[in-house]
Amino acid sequence: MHFGPELITLGILLIVAYALGRLGKMVGLPTIPIYMIVGLLASPHTGWFPLNFENHYIELIAVFGLIMLLFNLGLEFDQDEFFGNAGKLLISGGSYIVLNMGAGLLFGFMVGWGPREALVIAGMTATSSSAIVTKLLIELKRLPNRETPMILGVTVVEDIFIAIYLAIVSVVLSGETDIGPILVKLGIAFAFLVVMFSVARWGGKLVGRIFRTKDDELFTILFFGLAVLFGGIGEVLGVTDAIGAFLIGLVLGATRFRNKIEHIALPLRDVFGAFFFLNFGLAMDVGAFPSVLLPVVIAIVMTIILNVAAGQLVARFNGLGVQAGINAAVILQNRGEFALILATLSVGAGLDERITPFAGLYVLVMSIIGPLLAANSEKIGARIIKRKPQKQRRERDPMLTEEIALMEAATAGLSSSTGDETSDAVGRLLDVTENGSDTPRPKDDD
Repeated sequence: MHFGPELITLGILLIVAYALGRLGKMVGLPTIPIYMIVGLLASPHTGWFPLNFENHYIELIAVFGLIMLLFNLGLEFDQDEFFGNAGKLLISGGSYIVLNMGAGLLFGFMVGWGPREALVIAGMTATSSSAIVTKLLIELKRLPNRETPMILGVTVVEDIFIAIYLAIVSVVLSGETDIGPILVKLGIAFAFLVVMFSVARWGGKLVGRIFRTKDDELFTILFFGLAVLFGGIGEVLGVTDAIGAFLIGLVLGATRFRNKIEHIALPLRDVFGAFFFLNFGLAMDVGAFPSVLLPVVIAIVMTIILNVAAGQLVARFNGLGVQAGINAAVILQNRGEFALILATLSVGAGLDERITPFAGLYVLVMSIIGPLLAANSEKIGARIIKRKPQKQRRERDPMLTEEIALMEAATAGLSSSTGDETSDAVGRLLDVTENGSDTPRPKDDD
């Protein structure tokens, strides 16, 4: 079997993604919108590219990308931080999610595409992109900021919400109408969540025993195989492959091999994840954008306003100021992989076809606006708060006042007590000018 044309296609896609990614980095853009734009350029719906990029193999690699994205999300979940400060985190993250999801649900019904579509849209507007949030905190050098623990705490609660929400949405989108089968599926989904969370909390040492190998190749094969396996188990149980991968990542993150797994898994996530976003771009049709333009504009404005309000609410609860709330709002408003995952699920469930272009355009714009606003949040805050840097006035030393009088006397040709005293005063004044200090040079003893 020959795959020459397919390999050329994939190679060109990645090289174009690299070139645009370099340009995007210059203006502070994350890679998610870049990969989507590359897929959109290569989409068979546009005809903008001279090559035929319609390739079924990309879809399979994109599934691996989805699995690795959620696997890493579970791997990075900080259980100690969550359980050690659960009350405060749940209130902060919960209030953020409730505010955004509540408004998103109302907006979804206003659009009029259907109740299941409204549920999907609410999920898209409810949570941030953990990948973009983390990258922005690092690239903007804000890890030491006072609001950073609060921001990370909100993303931790969002991770748990995503797991529960996807379990519910997968059942709702399954098409079941009888209450009995729906309750059974929900029961299986939540049982799976409880068991995996319990293993992650109390079975980390036991699970870690299977990773006792010094061979990095076998080590990589093992955790990647587990991610794919539990992705399949999640799909079979009706909670989606994404949640299965998230939960096994959660379990492996509780072992002592977490750092080693994360070190090897990050490059895999970046490569396979790129195909996930590329594939989503390939499925988008620019011709469908006009039909969703107004809903997307409303959703963007709503998201920005709600995040400003939620940022101030969460900041006040954590005892932080207005500027900290602005910094949190502009970083947490970024939307990304979760919205695209929901759009992918909606396609499989046969929902309104406008969901895909809506999600694509919404994420594309938000993932461009978000980083640009985040990079300028301090300036934005200064304008809103009308904070100006104030120069502190320094009290002049009495000795310096006397020496200035002597200086004036000397330049005016007036007599002074002694010429030496005037000369010393001039020397001390020069020291003040050169050193920028109001503390004069001490007089020499006779």
